[in-house]
Amino acid sequence: MIKLSEDLHIDIIVAHYPPYTSKWNPIEHRLFSQITRVWSGISFESVEQACELAAEARTKSGLCVFTNINRKKYDTSRCVDSNYDDVCQRHITFDEELPKWNYKVSWRDKKYQVIF
Repeated sequence: MIKLSEDLHIDIIVAHYPPYTSKWNPIEHRLFSQITRVWSGISFESVEQACELAAEARTKSGLCVFTNINRKKYDTSRCVDSNYDDVCQRHITFDEELPKWNYKVSWRDKKYQVIF
């Protein structure tokens, strides 16, 4: 996110819905109810079948689901770069009310920002 913010020269505000609050997340609420509808009563034979069925979810108001199976293999137990914490402290500002869920990624290094 820091690299993206720097490349675009914009600050990026990230706001997550905390766990167990998906009923207030309009995207999840609208999307998953339709996927559940098309999956109802199905015993899946494969991941591909689940993906194909989810892609069939549509509504009259225009909701259309696009699916993809990510087959990339991810490394586990990778070491974090030694300056990672320092870079994060210089570019990330956590929200005062919900710091665990919301933060701003700044493209400018805080060390060099002028405050008026």
